[in-house]
Amino acid sequence: MNAIRIAGIGILSLLLGIAAPAYAQHEQQDQKQDHPGQQQSKHEQAKPEQQHAQQQQRQDQNKPQQHAQQQQRQDHNGQPQHAQQQQGQDQNRPQQHAQQQQRQDHNGQQQHAQQRGNQHPQRSQEQQRVQQSAWREHRSQRWDSDHRNWQQRGGYNGYRIPDDRYRGYFGRDHGFRIYGLPFLVVGGYPRFQYQGYWISLVDPWPEYWGNDWYDNDDVYVTYVDNGYYLYNRRYPRVGLAISISM
Repeated sequence: MNAIRIAGIGILSLLLGIAAPAYAQHEQQDQKQDHPGQQQSKHEQAKPEQQHAQQQQRQDQNKPQQHAQQQQRQDHNGQPQHAQQQQGQDQNRPQQHAQQQQRQDHNGQQQHAQQRGNQHPQRSQEQQRVQQSAWREHRSQRWDSDHRNWQQRGGYNGYRIPDDRYRGYFGRDHGFRIYGLPFLVVGGYPRFQYQGYWISLVDPWPEYWGNDWYDNDDVYVTYVDNGYYLYNRRYPRVGLAISISM
């Protein structure tokens, strides 16, 4: 009888030992089933933080590369612009230089003209009276009959201007005005000095020329028909025989 009781107690203890772990395991499964949302919530909370950290890390890694690319684009864009500006400046330099040279030449011509004008001294009333009297007395009444060219006079035998001086200051392209030039009256004939040479009128001047042609008209000296002649641009068909001397 005691043996049966002891055996029953052992079997009961064995059953209890087996049931206790099973019960504990069942409790754990129930707890997992009761709190799946909490575990998932913790997992979801951890995921954005991890993603943000990874994104921040990628941005930090890409910053130097992006900065380098941006700097490279700026340098690339800046170089063509600088090259275009430099090219435009280089192209404009000849034109600017030409314009500046043109302004300088124009100003120089004006100054030269002013200086030439200042070189002609104003005549006194006495000088003006003497010159007007000499020119008036040398006026022809009938120039067609009074005029004689150098061939009719036997040929020119006065001083001959050197060729280089003649090309530089004489001829049709080198006009001037007698007004203000040094003036003399020799043997009743008017004489004036031009470019270092004394020019004496041998012929009278025509009656139809203006009274003050020697002050206001452009004249020039040329060598034609084996002699020197004075021409008035206002009356280009008439040449007055003249003599040249130093």
